[in-house]
Amino acid sequence: MGKRAVLALTAMLVLWLPAAAEAKPIPNLSFKDLAGVKKSFADLRGSIVVVNFWATWCGPCREELPLLTGLNVQYSAKKVKFIEISENENGDSKAGRAKIDEFMKAHGPGLEVWTGADMDTLGRLGLGNELPATIILDENGNVICQLLGEARETDLRTALDWLLNGRTGPAPVQIVKHL
Repeated sequence: MGKRAVLALTAMLVLWLPAAAEAKPIPNLSFKDLAGVKKSFADLRGSIVVVNFWATWCGPCREELPLLTGLNVQYSAKKVKFIEISENENGDSKAGRAKIDEFMKAHGPGLEVWTGADMDTLGRLGLGNELPATIILDENGNVICQLLGEARETDLRTALDWLLNGRTGPAPVQIVKHL
């Protein structure tokens, strides 16, 4: 093979190889867990994390919770965390918390829940203004993938497995919309 053919083949391979996901740091926003303890995104560093924004009144949120619960069980041994952040109005009130507790017992047992999100929160994270919305964070707190609308199993597994396998193979798509 001639020098030109080798250079042409090399150029084609470089153009063909997928670019690595561009990690962008997540703003350090604060929330509360269901015990009222302050939590922030900085608390999640050191783990791969799936952060899902939802509300009890959101139909697609209800549809995706069993998937998230199942993946939480499957990936927990691999040190992946799943955090559900509620966008419910009055989520920090006693009545609001009771509604969230009841909902999670029925639809998402075993998932860690935080409260205090609102549509401004979603906007600050680049998630638009619709629920559900999900972000996947690497160990350094960088956003690897954003899922707008109901998350699909393949979207979640692709990003998680890519991170768990040393970022080898094609990088996950940065923004996936299922609206």
